[in-house]
Amino acid sequence: MIQASNITLRLGKRALFEEVNIKFTEGNCYGIIGANGAGKSTFLKILSGQLEPTNGDIIITPGQRLSFLQQDHFKYDSFSVLDTVIMGNHRLYQIMQEKDAIYAKEDFTDEDGIRASELEAEFASMDGWEAESNAASLLNGLGIDTDLHYKIMSELGGSEKVKVLLAQALFGNPDILLLDEPTNHLDLEAIRWLEEFLINFENTVIVVSHDRYFLNKVCTHIADIDYAKIQLYAGNYDFWYESSQLMVRQMKESNKKKEEKIKELQEFIQRFSANASKSKQATSRKRALEKIQLEDIRPSSRKYPYIDFRPSREIGNEVLTVSNLSKTIDGVKVLDNISFIVGREDKIAFVGPDTLAATTLFRILAGEIEPDEGTYKWGVTTNVSYFPKDNTKLFDSEETIVDFLMPFSPEKDVTYVRGFMGRMLFAGEEGSKKLNVLSGGERVRVMLSRMMIAGANVLILDEPTNHLDMESITSLNNGLIKFPGVALFTSQDHQFIQTSANRIMEITPSGLIDKITTYDEYLDSDVMARKRQVMRVNKDEEPLN
Repeated sequence: MIQASNITLRLGKRALFEEVNIKFTEGNCYGIIGANGAGKSTFLKILSGQLEPTNGDIIITPGQRLSFLQQDHFKYDSFSVLDTVIMGNHRLYQIMQEKDAIYAKEDFTDEDGIRASELEAEFASMDGWEAESNAASLLNGLGIDTDLHYKIMSELGGSEKVKVLLAQALFGNPDILLLDEPTNHLDLEAIRWLEEFLINFENTVIVVSHDRYFLNKVCTHIADIDYAKIQLYAGNYDFWYESSQLMVRQMKESNKKKEEKIKELQEFIQRFSANASKSKQATSRKRALEKIQLEDIRPSSRKYPYIDFRPSREIGNEVLTVSNLSKTIDGVKVLDNISFIVGREDKIAFVGPDTLAATTLFRILAGEIEPDEGTYKWGVTTNVSYFPKDNTKLFDSEETIVDFLMPFSPEKDVTYVRGFMGRMLFAGEEGSKKLNVLSGGERVRVMLSRMMIAGANVLILDEPTNHLDMESITSLNNGLIKFPGVALFTSQDHQFIQTSANRIMEITPSGLIDKITTYDEYLDSDVMARKRQVMRVNKDEEPLN
């Protein structure tokens, strides 16, 4: 059990948390949600002891071990991958180091022997003999192949380091597990493995995530941060959303009835207060009126942008034909003889671990780069708008947001453009911000503003949900569902794909998989079952001498 007791955190004059009291109990998984800046990650740091609150205490059941997902990807660069994972249980790693130091002594004394015996007993009680195999099992589950286990962390790529640090947090069956955005940079297979791990985990889990599908899958409770308080709900994310909306509706309906009653009482008092025969009744009504209290309905601090893609013209039957496209990047053939035809009602999600292949295809279709071989042809009625994964160059500028958007507007009217900016939460002086000072989420909202203004009937979106908060992802999701045109997109957000796409494509080394189906049906299909079997066989194969 871990409990926050009267936690207050002040940053200058602002109270991020004000006398928060909440208890997290064994066997439950708690999803921490809230608007950007509400303090989700900060609250995890307070729970883990990385940050001291202004007032209040964190109480942990004596003897319980707490583990959290490290965010510094360079902290363990001088250690091996296996050692990094085992460090998740600090005491176990200490014992291993001390044992090795004692056994390495040339002048081994009786005292050393006694100490070694004590360490061996504690080591065995902590399941130390299984430490390396348990660490290896976690790494393999997350997709870190055995040949990487003995490498130094500095030799690994960014996404591989993320997986190792996640394995470190999970290692040794901690009593309390804190995870801040654990699905970031994970591929589909790793996310599915993590979901199953957490579903079967019997201790306490507290997780911050923007992945709605993930929260629905693993959470038994939702802790909602709003107005410096934390409100606990039983159930997953969807249950929280319905419950919170229902609560507001009920409060509004209750207030409406109370307002009607107030009006009725006021009218009676006004009519009969001067009437001697009715004066007692009027006095009674006054007392009743004074007792009626309207519910204090505070609007949520969450801000939802309004995303609505409206094509300036209807799309024809001929949209896009791709024929035998091939492209080599840095000596690697990422597209090999790819062909497909896009229909006027298609919303195609490109999925799979090879994100470079989809990005390369999108860049070709957007006219940024040329293919090595093959052709593509857009229909004459198409108007294409492209959202690139890497927008760094676009925002390396002193230009303001409004000046950046003006050239894409059919109406050269600042008020017209500012209307779109307001929808994307750039109201008033926000529109005068310079591009080079914008955060990742703000950049995405500017790009989406540009796409709405352009009025395209074909959208190409490469990882548009990256850097967005949950409210913006929900708005973009709803906007794409309503969009009457064609969309080609990638995303790591499961629910975004499931609810938006009617066709799934995956570019694999052996060719293009193309299915008219939902994402969940694709994941449960024979195609994916065969792929997983091939992956297992490849991992289990012994290297040839």
